[in-house]
Amino acid sequence: MFSKIIDRNEAAKKIESVREVHKQIVFTNGCFDILHAGHVRYLTAARKEGDVLVVGLNSDQSVRKIKGDKRPVIPQDERSEILAGLWCVDYIIVFNEPDPLNLIELVRPDVLVKGDDWPEDKIIGADFVKEKGGRVVRVPLLPGASTSQIIERIIEVYG
Repeated sequence: MFSKIIDRNEAAKKIESVREVHKQIVFTNGCFDILHAGHVRYLTAARKEGDVLVVGLNSDQSVRKIKGDKRPVIPQDERSEILAGLWCVDYIIVFNEPDPLNLIELVRPDVLVKGDDWPEDKIIGADFVKEKGGRVVRVPLLPGASTSQIIERIIEVYG
């Protein structure tokens, strides 16, 4: 399971070996803090777009930059381990940058997946993937399933 969690050097080698056997590489990214049904459905849908799903996971540092000082709730090592336990996820690469562009350029996916809450012209890396002959897929999100909403409900109930 932990062999799914790789660094950038390992990623370059593993992804090249996948590319050599002509498998479709799918990439998505996110914080995946407090994993919920919306995450699982999203990642399952992403995996169905190709043969190998690579997940760029925001580090604790980058989550704090994006979501604020109280996030993430779950540390990156635990979030990585949880993602590694999902059948649909093949590789997880933790990244520190606030956006995944450098990682997308390293992976060079055939398919870039984001939630349909992102307009395609705002999806980081979309232009790069399309220029390389790949495609961008926007996956419908499960209404009402979000980590922020879960946190809000917990605060309401438990104060």
